[in-house]
Amino acid sequence: MSLSTSRSPSLAARARQRPSDLHHDGRPKHNFSRTLVIHRGIHIQGVVQDVEKLVVEGTMETDHLTAKELVIAHGGRFQGTADIEVAEISGILDGELTAKASLQVCATGRLNGNAACRRLQVEDGGEISGKIEMLSTIPQTKISKEDETDNEHESQE
Repeated sequence: MSLSTSRSPSLAARARQRPSDLHHDGRPKHNFSRTLVIHRGIHIQGVVQDVEKLVVEGTMETDHLTAKELVIAHGGRFQGTADIEVAEISGILDGELTAKASLQVCATGRLNGNAACRRLQVEDGGEISGKIEMLSTIPQTKISKEDETDNEHESQE
């Protein structure tokens, strides 16, 4: 019986990287995201946590999803509420969506429900049935107590 030592996959992957792909301390420069792909024919119902990018080619039903990116592929269906940065809809979204950065409804995409986004792009053929709210790019500022006092004095004069 012979024992062979093998390198761990992470070490082997590092060994294949070019020196330009690494920081000076040997860590990879690329930050690979936590991506979940729900393939065609797969139906998931429940909670999804700690995912950065969700790609729906099958069906996903959830009460609430928080992620950086949501991609609903042609033939895919998402049902529920989503709080994300960027959304691309080529399939069907039934529910509520908040896209803090951008929302793109592709030619084969359908959005049934309410959505809020900063930037909206709807390709020819894309459908939206519901309410769309455009989020402001200027943050709301609170009036300080001094400003309120000054305004009260001006109005009394």
